[in-house]
Amino acid sequence: MSSRRNAVRALLDQQRPLIMGVLNVTPDSFSDGGRYASTDAAVMAAQRMLQAGADIIDVGGESTRPGAADVSLEQELERTIPVIDAIARDSEAVISIDTSKPRVMRDAVAAGASLINDVRALSEPNALETAGELEVPVCLMHMQGAPETMQASPHYADVVIEVREFLYDRILACQRAGISADRILVDPGFGFGKRLEDNLALVRGLDAIGNLGYPVLIGVSRKSMLGQITGRGVAHRQTASAILAAECVRRGARLVRVHDVESTVDALKILAAVSGEAWWESD
Repeated sequence: MSSRRNAVRALLDQQRPLIMGVLNVTPDSFSDGGRYASTDAAVMAAQRMLQAGADIIDVGGESTRPGAADVSLEQELERTIPVIDAIARDSEAVISIDTSKPRVMRDAVAAGASLINDVRALSEPNALETAGELEVPVCLMHMQGAPETMQASPHYADVVIEVREFLYDRILACQRAGISADRILVDPGFGFGKRLEDNLALVRGLDAIGNLGYPVLIGVSRKSMLGQITGRGVAHRQTASAILAAECVRRGARLVRVHDVESTVDALKILAAVSGEAWWESD
């Protein structure tokens, strides 16, 4: 296995929270759609996030915002692979591919990606087998429904129990496909088919997700739940995003997926200082 494919495990072995910078190369993502449509713009954005303290760059070519439609395989490949190739060629950055399509997974890993981040938890045809063959870590996310319909009428009897059971089932499926336990991460899927009360219950119950025994990734950056709480629009949720990311880390999250790296680094530095943890050394 190449050094790139060991990169995520090497980061996790550092026993500190990790920051995954969001790099959407899509025209319609809810927060930054269209900003990084060219490869050059995307690479420059990745460099800025790395300089600000990102550990992983998560490249996505298909919007998963509520109501988003599927994109074709060809479109997703055209958007993501040149960007991953350029970032990998010019740096030692750890790169994640945000996709559910097996062909995109294969081409992304060949181009330099070290992690598969799948909002559908490897449920698409041949996704499990492909991830097993590629031998890179995978992140399994919970989503009720699909992006087109997930916010229509989400409902749970107990959201923490149901999300935990779903993730446990997908972990077992991964293991049956030959994906070893040390290659599995989990994501409760904040905002994916969940109401505000569901999202808040998941924050409070994050330790139950962590008790599965796998690193927990969370993505709350700029999401509508923050708008519901603060009354602020998408472009003005940086502070709320950083605060909630830090709270999730305090409750056991190992990775935070964010748009605003610098403010998140600052929030986690404050958390580290208060907690007496040397996560980041002062310059």
